[in-house]
Amino acid sequence: MIPLSWYLLLSATLFSIGLIGFVIRRDLFVMLMCLEIMFNAVNIAFASFSYYNANLTGQIFVLFSIAVAACEAVIGLAIVLALVRNTGINHSDEIVNLRG
Repeated sequence: MIPLSWYLLLSATLFSIGLIGFVIRRDLFVMLMCLEIMFNAVNIAFASFSYYNANLTGQIFVLFSIAVAACEAVIGLAIVLALVRNTGINHSDEIVNLRG
């Protein structure tokens, strides 16, 4: 059986990669992917704690979290694609005229 610390190390590494990618990169698509990496890192931590505590509550929460993250990804991707099609802007620092 793999120790819990390995799963938490994997989770922390993925979260760090996602956070650094989100902060450093300016491309909207890459920022969206980095957010998904961070969500998956948190899901790994929840599932590993749930498994080692022999409690299914965390794993059920992970299933709901994956469903919500999938919905968020679809809506976020649709917003980014609409923004890119209408304005031609693909970088986060160029978005200044979004007032309605």
